[in-house]
Amino acid sequence: MPPKEDYRFKIANREALIGVGLAILNFVWWFAFAYGLGSRPPEEYSYIFGLPSWFFYSCIGGFVLIAALVTFVVKVFFVEVPLDDEGKGDRS
Repeated sequence: MPPKEDYRFKIANREALIGVGLAILNFVWWFAFAYGLGSRPPEEYSYIFGLPSWFFYSCIGGFVLIAALVTFVVKVFFVEVPLDDEGKGDRS
């Protein structure tokens, strides 16, 4: 009979996949705005707070969005799990 898989591995894998998804979303957001809006000639740029709009949306707006998403995901989807061995008893 194969050993029972620890439930913490399932939780850790799910949370790792969520983290990878957020990292991919961050890259796609940055790339889309940086190269989408930034591919025009500089004479056609629009500016927000003195920064080119492509930079503002890709770097400043993207940071704010991803920071808010990470905070939300950690508070809603991540769970605390015990890191000590289960059922092993106190070894002291």
